[in-house]
Formats: sequence, C-alpha cells, structure tokens
Amino acid sequence: MKLPESDAFGAYHPVTLFFYFAGLILITIFTVNPLMLSIALLGAVSYCVYIEKGRNLKDDLLFYIPMFILVSVTNPLFSHNGVTPLFFMNGNPVTLEAIYYGVNIALLLAAVAFWCRAYSKTVTEDKFLFLFSKTLPKTALVISMAIKFIPILKRQAKRISSAQKAMGLYSSKSYVDKLRSAVRVFSALVTWSLENAVDTARSMRARGYGLKGRKSFSLFKFSVRDGVMTAVCAVIFTVILFGFRSGAVHFAFYPSMSRIPLTPGAVIVYVSYGAAAFLPFISEIKESLKWKYYISKI
Repeated sequence: MKLPESDAFGAYHPVTLFFYFAGLILITIFTVNPLMLSIALLGAVSYCVYIEKGRNLKDDLLFYIPMFILVSVTNPLFSHNGVTPLFFMNGNPVTLEAIYYGVNIALLLAAVAFWCRAYSKTVTEDKFLFLFSKTLPKTALVISMAIKFIPILKRQAKRISSAQKAMGLYSSKSYVDKLRSAVRVFSALVTWSLENAVDTARSMRARGYGLKGRKSFSLFKFSVRDGVMTAVCAVIFTVILFGFRSGAVHFAFYPSMSRIPLTPGAVIVYVSYGAAAFLPFISEIKESLKWKYYISKI
C-alpha cells in the first residue's frame, strides 16, 4: 500500500508556522558561525527534498552551485582584508580569510534561499491570508496572489508554448524563431496574468474582502498541539539568542579567522539550533513511521 504524501509540519496552525519560519530565517541571516550555517542548510535541504520527493532537485543544483561558486570567488576579488595573502592580483592581495568569508556568504545565501523555499511550500497563500487579511488586507492579498501566481505562470507559459508548437508556429530550431516564440509567449502570458489579476480583484471586492466587521470562514483552529509547538520554538529561539548575546558562538574572519567555539555553552546553542533546523524534517519522518506502523497492523 502506498503511503499518503505527508504534510505533518504543515498541519500546524499558520501562527505557529509563521513564528517558526520567521524566527529561524532571521536567526540564520544574522549568523556568521559557519557550523551553524551548515546545520541550517542541511536542515532546509533535508526538509525540501523530503516534501518535494526529490523533484526539481537537478534544476536547483544547476542554480545554487554556480551561485555558490560565483559568490565565493567574487568576494576575495573585492575584499582584501586578512592577514594571510595567497597571491596578488593587480597589486591587491587575495587573502585566505577573504576566500573563507566568501564561502561563508555563499553558504548563508543558500541556507536562506532553501528556508524561504520551505516557507513557500508550507505557508500557502490561504494561510498567509488568514494571518494578515485583517491587519494588512491589501498587502496580504497582493503577496498571496504573487505567491500563487509563480507556479501558475510557469504552467501557463508551458501551455502557451505547446499551443504555438501545435499550431506550427516557430517550429524551427533557429535562434530567431526561438526568440520570436519567447516574445510571443511572454506577451500572451502578461495579458493573461493581468486579466486574471483583475478578475481576482473584482471577485474579492464582490465578496467584501477587507471591509470592517467582515467575518470569514476558516478551518484553522489553534489547538493545544499548536501551543506546545509554539512554546517549544520560543524556548529554542531564546536559548539561541542568549548564546548570541553572551558571545558563546562568536566567530570572526578578520583580521584573522578564529576557531569555531566548542565550549559547553556553544555546544548547547549548536544542539538547540540543530533541533530547530531539523524540526520540520523530524516531524515528517515521525509521521511517516507512524503511518507505516499503522499499516503494518492492518
């Protein structure tokens, strides 16, 4: 029997999910410690690969690997800080510290990008509207439409391109025909998206969206389970922030690169950060094992 696609972590209340992703992404952005960034990247990649079942992994690697190399190589060309010069380029030193710092920046960008991807897969447009439709109705609607339209536009572009090929338009392999086809697809896609956006706006206005006193139906109920998860995340984030404030995980690249702290306080922060980073992945694995156990009892 095939197991159903699990969405154990995404089943939590939108408030809990938003608090988790916002807290973790903000902590990751302000993290310089390479060990913590490595943990963040592994946690995000594990969760994304699991919930997407490895789909689009090849396309992701074709984007992230060149970006990683580009950022790593670019930084030492513009930043010449550090006390360990490796060689000179146009009279400027290329230092070991600048290279390591470039790799660290690339690691940070990749970790944040994967966590934003995990956020978009988990906090869907209906959850985002539930969170901000009362406080920021117009902004929430625009952002929700943007999040929803990105995959829709990709599918619509493929349909338009396939329709043109079926009509015999731009069927040759010349670069001129490919350019004409791309321009025609883009023009049709822009027209379709504008019409769709206008229809959505009129539909929401007809339903009284954003009016004061308007009530909307929602299936999201904040349960004890959600409260426990929110409290756990709050405790973990507090421990991590306290570790930052106390300097337990402080790491510096300039003027000389320091060693990764391994004090008892730093280990506690690492473990807490790892627990936070792998929390969605562990939730999915736990749910999958639970399903397998129940099926084995049938």
